[in-house]
Amino acid sequence: MVSIWEKTVRLPKYEALHGDVHADVLVIGGGLAGLLCAYELTQAGVDCVLVEAGRLCGGVTKNTTAKLTVQHGAIYHRLLKEFGRDRARAYLDANLAALDRFRTLCRDIPCDFEERPNYVYSLDDRKVLEKESAALDTLGYPAALVSETPLPFPVAGAVRFDRQAQFHPLRFAAGLTKGLRIFEDTRVLEVETGKAVSDRGTITADHIVVASHFPFLNKFGCYWLKQYQSRSYVLALEGGPDVKGMYVDENDTGLSFRNHGGLLLLGGCGHRTGKKSGGWSGLERAASRYYPDAKPVCRWAAQDCMTLDGAPYIGPYSLRTPRLYVITGFNKWGMTSSMVAAMLVKDLILGRPSPYREVFSPSRSVLRLQLAVNAGESALNLLTPTKPRCPHMGCALRYDPHEHSWDCPCHGSRFDDDGRLLDGPATGALPHPPRPPRT
Repeated sequence: MVSIWEKTVRLPKYEALHGDVHADVLVIGGGLAGLLCAYELTQAGVDCVLVEAGRLCGGVTKNTTAKLTVQHGAIYHRLLKEFGRDRARAYLDANLAALDRFRTLCRDIPCDFEERPNYVYSLDDRKVLEKESAALDTLGYPAALVSETPLPFPVAGAVRFDRQAQFHPLRFAAGLTKGLRIFEDTRVLEVETGKAVSDRGTITADHIVVASHFPFLNKFGCYWLKQYQSRSYVLALEGGPDVKGMYVDENDTGLSFRNHGGLLLLGGCGHRTGKKSGGWSGLERAASRYYPDAKPVCRWAAQDCMTLDGAPYIGPYSLRTPRLYVITGFNKWGMTSSMVAAMLVKDLILGRPSPYREVFSPSRSVLRLQLAVNAGESALNLLTPTKPRCPHMGCALRYDPHEHSWDCPCHGSRFDDDGRLLDGPATGALPHPPRPPRT
């Protein structure tokens, strides 16, 4: 299970940390968010060190569909209702600025950058699209509500954003690394005021940024309660058509489409990590139905952190940790959100005002229905009397026969058949490798 991005580029290799080091800023996590954060800070003249537990971009970044768009599903009518006009517009402006920054950087980084329109479509609910279009009118953004698309099935309509983009995320990431202080194979185990303790040494820093996808520090911020993780799947099809844009269903379980290098990327079939799934079977059925002459040549899966209100958590880790920052909760829109995070965290560390601080504040209100759902899921799985248990917080793990992994439905940690860690927030392997259940 290797993505087309991994098949077509090799990132530079960096040594592990040996001993203790100091920097003005430590960034924990070498995905695109951490890399961009380290890059932007270094460009601003800040002494910055980045540490990654495995290989650069070895987690979510290598499994993205790599859409650069400010259209994050049908989100703006929800943001307008939840946050009000000013904050909803700040979310839009932040992502517009992020997209412009990508345009600038991609002029000098060969990464298959290509402008394309982005569509959010619905199979049967035109009203949600009309609400989204009206919200965008209120925010002053020129989106178009259309009735037809090049997709191989009828739709109730779609909201189109022009001049969005797509790219090769690992080629872009490789272009960011020059001149950065990076240590791979260095897992941070604990963070204290002004220092991080890893399995390779201690890093002291004036500021620490946790960009590890799902935050692994449980004593601050309650991220284990404020978000959950979701998995989704991708097939790369040879012989599929050029769909002349990027598409996503407004329904979270629907399909997404984009092209790359002569391939059609068909994605979707999302579900909460640790819950029963069909793996790639739903995509295989869709491919067989809509593109019977196309051939799957590659498949992979992605994992995303989902917040309570649809906006990421970017800023101080908690109200009690002013020099400790967090970047998490991209809600399946990690590309522009990574750039937003890098720009915002840079401003916070440099003491600059930012118009985006409040809308992404990790300390904003948590009074959302999803909070009760997350709490209920954690309580249920903590009380489930089965083994194996997740070393993160003790929830019962469930076996996924499609990906041959043990998954935590509470917080999304995953382990392979040998108990090795695949995804956090757990920071280590299972102490006793479990035996897969009989089928």
